[in-house]
Amino acid sequence: MNFDFSEDQRRLQEEVRRVLTDISTSAEVRTVLDGAAPYSAKTWRHLADLGALGIAIPENLGGTGLGHLELCLVAEEAGRALAAVPLLSSIYLAAEVIKLAGSAAQKSEWLPRLASGDVIATAVLDPRAQTLGPDNRLTFANGVVSGTIDAVPDGMVANIAVFLVDDRLVLIDLASAGVTRTPRASLDPSRPLAKLSFAGVAAEDLATGDATTIARRVTHGAAVLLAFEQVGGAERTLYAARDYVLERRAFGRVIGSFQSVKHKLADMFAAIEVARAHAWFGAWAMATEAAELPRAAAAARVAATDAYTLAAEEGLHLHGGIGYTWEMDCHMHLRRARWLGQIIGTHHLWRETLAAALIAEAA
Repeated sequence: MNFDFSEDQRRLQEEVRRVLTDISTSAEVRTVLDGAAPYSAKTWRHLADLGALGIAIPENLGGTGLGHLELCLVAEEAGRALAAVPLLSSIYLAAEVIKLAGSAAQKSEWLPRLASGDVIATAVLDPRAQTLGPDNRLTFANGVVSGTIDAVPDGMVANIAVFLVDDRLVLIDLASAGVTRTPRASLDPSRPLAKLSFAGVAAEDLATGDATTIARRVTHGAAVLLAFEQVGGAERTLYAARDYVLERRAFGRVIGSFQSVKHKLADMFAAIEVARAHAWFGAWAMATEAAELPRAAAAARVAATDAYTLAAEEGLHLHGGIGYTWEMDCHMHLRRARWLGQIIGTHHLWRETLAAALIAEAA
């Protein structure tokens, strides 16, 4: 039995890697990091032209009709390249919700435009994110949304938004009157956040299926896809550190020959391989709609967060003093590792989810 991706899928991954290596360079990511742009439009356009944005969207709705396994490989390469693009908000979350819960008219209107990259979407699907305080809550009644929601990924550039509000999935055109956007500080400015306020803004009800169940399913899928981004970023960090310690010399020897340095690299490698195994299991569960998806997604999320955080921290340490400078990319991976580890639920939340799933299966 073959548990690896197919040869065709690996060729797709290689092509995505080639494009992102050429386009999503350190200089390009730093353009967004420094605030000169809200996202890398150049990288976004090339991913759209490659068909990567619509890879899990059916052909009759403007996508390439491949599937979630191929999207996982795109996610891994996006993480490896630190791509400063709204994949999470637009593709992993919003497009999936519309695909699962939208009416035929809503799918026809939005999915082709999301697949082409002409429309950017954002989404918040965890109701706990909407109850952090009295000033951070949305309500939906009589066809309109009111209230405020904070820390919305890509909220400053999104054209539409999908939210779970009062156990209902709603779609909002963010060009509507009554929408106020406020940029928020982000630990990783290459992945910006926004605060969105709504003063009686008209919204569409995504009425197909049970809203809470769909939101949970999409969140689990996004957790798997983010795990692949984290594995890609962690592996990039590992090999950057390896290359550096094979060049840097101290006391007449390359520092990579020191046992303590070898141990750090080995620990990074082991954590990444554990995370990769969980991510692959999550990819299988997502692609087959397996009952194990909640457990697989939580395990992938926990393992990948641990791996990327360890790799980013140790990679910076192994670069020594120069690793702490702005000119090196170490801080970019550390920022991204921290951001990815928080954006759809904290590490502790996903550990609780994993524990609950294991208990439920054992009962």
